[in-house]
Amino acid sequence: MQVVILCGGKGTRLSEYTDEIPKPLVQIGDKPVLYHLMSLYAKAGHKDFILCLGYKGNKIKEYFKDIKKFKNIGRWNIDFVDTGENSNKAERLMKIKDKIKENLFLLSYGDDLCDVDINKVIDLHKEKNKIVTLTAVRLQSPFGVLEVDINNKVVTDFREKPRLKQLMNGGFYVMSKEIFNRIRPGDDLEKETFKELVKDEEIAYFEHDSEGFWKSMNTLKDVIELNELYEKGNAPWIR
Repeated sequence: MQVVILCGGKGTRLSEYTDEIPKPLVQIGDKPVLYHLMSLYAKAGHKDFILCLGYKGNKIKEYFKDIKKFKNIGRWNIDFVDTGENSNKAERLMKIKDKIKENLFLLSYGDDLCDVDINKVIDLHKEKNKIVTLTAVRLQSPFGVLEVDINNKVVTDFREKPRLKQLMNGGFYVMSKEIFNRIRPGDDLEKETFKELVKDEEIAYFEHDSEGFWKSMNTLKDVIELNELYEKGNAPWIR
């Protein structure tokens, strides 16, 4: 199944790196986050990639120019598509619609990592027969949470950055080509297209294991934390 990866954003919150390179090339260990993401899909059997480029897209092309130098990815097929430096996600998606060969395809953002079994997400999508199936992950509090006795005004427990009950959109989508008929000119993918699909009950969700791993690389702190996991040999996204 084809994997579409959105790689065109400017990554302004990571200006420490992105003044020189696009965010998907920020490294975790000795490889960029984009390589880690593509490896995750390849290990699940999905090696046909469409990279939606934008900001400093030529840097990504250059990185993969000599694909034979990578021991594990000689059989990857990579299609680089310039989708515009200032395009939003929906606009980038529309620019590659004619490249989608089958009815279903996979979609990810170029800065998220997860240890979800993407083939199980595909199975659920086929079962529910919706336009979109997303991977839902447990929201993790960025702060410690207090348990309290309201009557006696005492703290009974302190939980450090717990997983909360709420679910959030972790990306890692399976989509039907029907999505292209539902994107209107100027639409934002999440704010407008998805909201319309929700009204029609056309978005299913696969709930990732509550103990599973998911992380988006948005800030310098995220880069540091992902590198620490990698250096300790505790990178859950590497199977």
